[in-house]
Amino acid sequence: IERQGSVENGVNKVVELSGGECTFVAIHDSARPLVTIEEISNVVRDAKECGAAVLGVPCKATIKESEDGSTILRTIPRARLWEVHTPQVIEIEKLKRGFEKVAKEGLEVTDDVSIVEAMGETVKLTLGEYTNLKITTPEDMDVATAILDDRKIEVVDLLA
Repeated sequence: IERQGSVENGVNKVVELSGGECTFVAIHDSARPLVTIEEISNVVRDAKECGAAVLGVPCKATIKESEDGSTILRTIPRARLWEVHTPQVIEIEKLKRGFEKVAKEGLEVTDDVSIVEAMGETVKLTLGEYTNLKITTPEDMDVATAILDDRKIEVVDLLA
């Protein structure tokens, strides 16, 4: 099952278990364990105001576009680029309408707020922290450990 199907299953379960009382859902990638309570509070607040919000940070890197992977086509203006994180918070009814549209039109989406974008609706960018990194490599674990050390949080070795 793809991420989108997994999220849809989760949303349906939330609706079922809450008896329809839950109106928003926060979708979070477990590979981002360093999200702060402040970031979560801010993105939830923004979603309540706009119907959908996502944590993000302005891109620091220069981004190049290439069609063939060996030559540069162009440089994309960095001032307009944001690296989005999770959680992504979306009004449930909006997300369910989006799931229908994506399925009906066979759209490919790479994250949850892309579903809202596909409907032409607004997604609020909530300023997050660069420390909410996605841990996918051993080097990322070293950086995460340094961040936790800086926060004075004890690292738990689950493999011990």
